[in-house]
Amino acid sequence: MQFAGYTLRNNLFVAPMAGVTDRPFRQLCKRMGAGLAVSEMVTSNSLLYGSAKTKRRANHEGEVQPVSVQIAGAVPEMMAQAARYNVDQGAQIIDINMGCPAKKICNVMAGSALLQNEPLVERILDAVVQAAAVPVTLKIRTGWDKSNKNALAILKIAERAGIRALAIHGRTRACGYAGDAEYETIAAVKAEARIPIIANGDITSPEKAKQVLDATGADAVMIGRAAQGRPWIFREIEHFLATGEKLPAPRVDEIHQVLRGHLAELYDFYGFETGVRVARKHISWYTKGLAGSAQFRHAMNQLPTIDAQLAAVDTFFLDLAAQNDRLFYIEELAA
Repeated sequence: MQFAGYTLRNNLFVAPMAGVTDRPFRQLCKRMGAGLAVSEMVTSNSLLYGSAKTKRRANHEGEVQPVSVQIAGAVPEMMAQAARYNVDQGAQIIDINMGCPAKKICNVMAGSALLQNEPLVERILDAVVQAAAVPVTLKIRTGWDKSNKNALAILKIAERAGIRALAIHGRTRACGYAGDAEYETIAAVKAEARIPIIANGDITSPEKAKQVLDATGADAVMIGRAAQGRPWIFREIEHFLATGEKLPAPRVDEIHQVLRGHLAELYDFYGFETGVRVARKHISWYTKGLAGSAQFRHAMNQLPTIDAQLAAVDTFFLDLAAQNDRLFYIEELAA
């Protein structure tokens, strides 16, 4: 796929997710078949540029190109400064967050709260596009609430500003993650768009990815929560879109190996103390729904060291492999 001046492997994107899409996760998803991975959002507050968290989020060492970094904020001048800062740190695409529904983001009028103020949206987009020496993309929701859906109006503002692509989560901010994604709004925006449109929301399987692409006419799909603990979803979708056939379920030993590699990268990236803490949620995602996982996760979350975590993971997957050589979810194991 041609995207923002780059040739991508495919049209499958990793959605930016706070606390999830760090460099290890992005790299893993790219190895597993994603064409592009957008970073977790980086604050536009320059006072935090020196913090350990912001420094980690601006660390792209060894990352497969292109490097796409999402910035968040509500002040045009600060957003412009954030764009320049992240380009200096290696960002090759700047993505603007106007889709996050979290209260702590919306309460400072950032994220999807910006959709209530179209003139401010325009000022931010103009400022960032003019400041960044790289392509700029935008992620939004369909609107603030069901009575105030303005994705089409935001598209027009974005196109005038020079935004290179628009990703749309098919819910309003008020919906959060409840209910079903509304693909009809994405389709309506795509019908009017002169820039690539990326569809996001509830894409959990190869079949659903194809259904969403067909229903919306979108140029790409963006996958977030469904990739947590399941990064191989990208290769599954890539294969299905190319052949119409589903790949077999991953083998237990492969998933064990993928998780082990992911953990090693997390420990290296975050260091001992933070690495152990961050690893817990990923281990929980990889094992959720598997036989015996509830008891395992409860015990694992109490473990204080890297060695203890790894030993617990090894024991869990070796026991699971003894039951079956493929990774089946609990419904299938119980059948």
